[in-house]
Amino acid sequence: MLDTPMNKASPTTRLYVDGDAFPNRLKSILVKAVGRLGIACTVVSNKRIAIGESPSISYILVPAGADLADDAIVEIAGPGDLAVTADIPLADRLVEKGVRVIDHRGKIYTSENIKSALALRDLMQDIRDSGGQTRGPAVFSQKDAHAFACALDRIMNSRRG
Repeated sequence: MLDTPMNKASPTTRLYVDGDAFPNRLKSILVKAVGRLGIACTVVSNKRIAIGESPSISYILVPAGADLADDAIVEIAGPGDLAVTADIPLADRLVEKGVRVIDHRGKIYTSENIKSALALRDLMQDIRDSGGQTRGPAVFSQKDAHAFACALDRIMNSRRG
């Protein structure tokens, strides 16, 4: 299904990006990181997006529809891979498969913290569904982009031994 370069450090590790809501501010960070770390990156989305020019980045375009990009990522990602998503239910599905997950702000999801993140997300959704008002996330900042870059580097370097 995929035709992407292999990671130089670990031939089985791949990076998957949930591209539908990937912040523009992170695109250059991602391109530089996959080039420097020598990891294959696959961006999955339901619309055409361009992360940047790199032989290490490939794209999978899925039809528009609820969770189709998520389902594709879950299907192809495996233990030891890394995924980038702000979608907590997707992160939960991936962590259960042994995939390492970080969000756009550098939060690393693990088996120790994903269930509480999912419970909080569900609680906030229930509040909104019942007519309550909640604050959305803060505006994405340069500090968030830096935290993402550091988390990505830390996770990928931990795989290099």
